[in-house]
Amino acid sequence: MQRYTEDMKAKSTLGVVFFPAFDWAIHPLHPEREERLLYTLDQLNEEGVFDIEGIYQYKPDIASYDDIMRTHFCFPDVSKVTTQSHLISAGGTIKAANLVMDHIVNKSFALVRPPGHHAMKVVHGARGFCNINIEAVMVEYIREHYPVKKIAIVDTDCHHGDGTQDIYWHDRDVLYISMHQDGRTLYPGTGAIHELGGPNALGTTINIPLPPNTSDEGFLMAMQRVVLPILKDFKPDIIINSAGQDNHYSDPITNMNFSALGYAQLTEMLNADIAVLEGGYSIQGALPYVNLGITLAMAGLDYSYVHEPDYSQKDLSQDKEITKYIKRLCDQVLKRYEECKKPSFKLMPGNYDVRKKEIYYDTDNIREMQLESIMVCDECRGVLKIETTSTVNPLCLGIEIPLNACDRCQKEGYRLLDHALSGDRYKYVQLIDRRNKKYVLY
Repeated sequence: MQRYTEDMKAKSTLGVVFFPAFDWAIHPLHPEREERLLYTLDQLNEEGVFDIEGIYQYKPDIASYDDIMRTHFCFPDVSKVTTQSHLISAGGTIKAANLVMDHIVNKSFALVRPPGHHAMKVVHGARGFCNINIEAVMVEYIREHYPVKKIAIVDTDCHHGDGTQDIYWHDRDVLYISMHQDGRTLYPGTGAIHELGGPNALGTTINIPLPPNTSDEGFLMAMQRVVLPILKDFKPDIIINSAGQDNHYSDPITNMNFSALGYAQLTEMLNADIAVLEGGYSIQGALPYVNLGITLAMAGLDYSYVHEPDYSQKDLSQDKEITKYIKRLCDQVLKRYEECKKPSFKLMPGNYDVRKKEIYYDTDNIREMQLESIMVCDECRGVLKIETTSTVNPLCLGIEIPLNACDRCQKEGYRLLDHALSGDRYKYVQLIDRRNKKYVLY
């Protein structure tokens, strides 16, 4: 390792938003605890990163209840499923967004916790250590406050971001790409290549389920062969990296062989505008080095000296059969993406597409049943209706009128609301009206 000095200058100015959440932990000894970020801050200071011209540290903002209700259906309400730390973590992502969107810096990195990419559209509690989806809160804040049309989220956490996928399943203007350990071998068990998005947004969900023991070679191959071509085709206005770091070879709860140097190379290739920390539980062996590599790569600085003390390229080399498997996987993912562009059978606009979902909140031991209905629409994302009941809440209803809703979906949303409020079937009803910026719990 080397110490970076004051006479160095970042090629891309970078804002690092830091919030370790001192007062929040699932358990004092749980891997998701404040030390995840404290060791990182020590490493960045020790290497002199904040002495480099063009790299700046910022404090987070605090997300409002409207920021959360713009994104989630929270039952019974936001206050019951969040703490102040969750609001500050989400506020850290909003701060990162403002820094970039207001042209204060070129790029930003939200080093915040608690994480969020397992939090789905409906929230009854915590699952996968996540209560609210901090990337999604940031994305919806950006779309409400800035003239941004298309956004891409590239999730490099080892666990499939099933929450982010769920939130954007029906959104044709948000591309969600997840590179993760195959769900047949790791929580949450989702993220197969056939999961491609809902009827209004087919092909804007992309999953790359990598086999256990994938190393730098496999991750960078998937980035080069799949992620970059699809991003080029989608042409997003902004790219967000959901930068989970539990693919690291020393992580205690996963089975991959990614290194800090590999993460830095991937970061440089992706060239995201904003990165947000997600998972990563090798608190001393991985996080300080991976976060250092990501920070330097985002700033356009030399990261070739970033190596873990026990790093051995020979020991982490990838088996030839794994390489062959990943090549075939990349071809299959691209083929399915291209097939989504072809004309296919589709429900008539104005009809509803329905799916039933059973969701388990492993952190809070909650079971939920959902009936989700999306109106098929050629003009907008479609009005969304979710009936939900769980072991902690009776039957509730969420209605979302989408951003830039057409007149038909706007009218249908309020018809659904009037019908729901005229009876006593639902304990709680929440309306998200993105067209009129109205977020109400009845």
